[in-house]
Amino acid sequence: MAGAEGSAGRQSELEPVVSLVDVLEEDEELENEACAVLGGSDSEKCSYSQGSVKRQALYACSTCTPEGEEPAGICLACSYECHGSHKLFELYTKRNFRCDCGNSKFKNLECKLFPDKAKINSGNKYNDNFFGLYCICKRPYPDPEDEHLGAIPPESGDFQEMVCPACMKRCPFLWAYAAQLAVTKVSVEDDGLVLNVDGIGDQEVIKPENGDHQDSTLKEDVPEHGKDAVTEVKAEQTNEPCTSSSSESDPQTALKNQHLNTESQSGCRLQDLNAKQLIKKDTATYWPLNWRSKLCTCKDCMKMYGELDVLFLTDEYDTVLAYENKGKVDQAADRRDPLMDTLNSMDRVQQVELICEYNDLKTELKDYLKRFADEGTVVKREDIQQFFEEFQSKKRRRVDGMQYYCS
Repeated sequence: MAGAEGSAGRQSELEPVVSLVDVLEEDEELENEACAVLGGSDSEKCSYSQGSVKRQALYACSTCTPEGEEPAGICLACSYECHGSHKLFELYTKRNFRCDCGNSKFKNLECKLFPDKAKINSGNKYNDNFFGLYCICKRPYPDPEDEHLGAIPPESGDFQEMVCPACMKRCPFLWAYAAQLAVTKVSVEDDGLVLNVDGIGDQEVIKPENGDHQDSTLKEDVPEHGKDAVTEVKAEQTNEPCTSSSSESDPQTALKNQHLNTESQSGCRLQDLNAKQLIKKDTATYWPLNWRSKLCTCKDCMKMYGELDVLFLTDEYDTVLAYENKGKVDQAADRRDPLMDTLNSMDRVQQVELICEYNDLKTELKDYLKRFADEGTVVKREDIQQFFEEFQSKKRRRVDGMQYYCS
């Protein structure tokens, strides 16, 4: 018997003990994450009528458009209503996309929410993500084995967005800013930080002639790429998209940002940065919150952004963080308290009775759980079931024992 008890004791020691607080905190965290990604999208109405939505949660249906077929993307509402039992790839959020559900790419499916769609959305951009793969390494999306896709992020985790190697090559002007703004600085002086992170490709040291504008670098061949040139990576999130990053508290970073904020001698901030020695290499870069506000917005630079199809970099509401914050605000406004809804539908006598019942339940449940806390024991499912059975029994005895008199 002692041996059995000892074995049971050792087994209980090996089993993880999760408190009710842990469960509630985990549930709240998951709810916040879902709210952040999905909160800015409508879960009931197809987004097609809105045209190319600035940013929305998207899915690809492997059941309807498997690999080998044309890629297609569907909105949040259609993923629920039209593809609920299908195999879906979650694409998180993408910009400037119009829902494809039920168009010519879907041979055997008609959209239940908005069937009157054009045959094709010519403005949409697609990549391997729509078939469950990353667009460069062709590994599963998301990759369960390689969290960082060969690019090691800063140990501090103090970054808000990542720009992949392909997009850095496509937008070479970003290297001038990387020396000043990137969380892991890329410059000639910082020898320890300019090593190629992923171990492929050679770094290229460039020193443009004074006065040359970045337009001269745009003549090099660049790969085709979708509009999502910037891959946002969430770090510690703040409530507003326009607040400064904590990394700016570093004196050296603050000094560099001060230099970027000062009036440019040439009228072009980028031209001034290009007068310095730069390093370009085949690696991803990591950027702090609010880095986009430091980009030059002179006439020439805005023209360059347009030619590269990255004008969204100058829009403070384009970031995933801004989208998530909007979702949280919208969800908070839409979230209704079921207790208050029930109370509002009752007359005053019923309201008082319900509030008394609620207070009784709250008090008795608190006292009941306190016993477990005092004894240091875990609350099990059967304990909760027993509590509610006893509570209902007490309630019936109180009701049965009442006497009613007519005046």
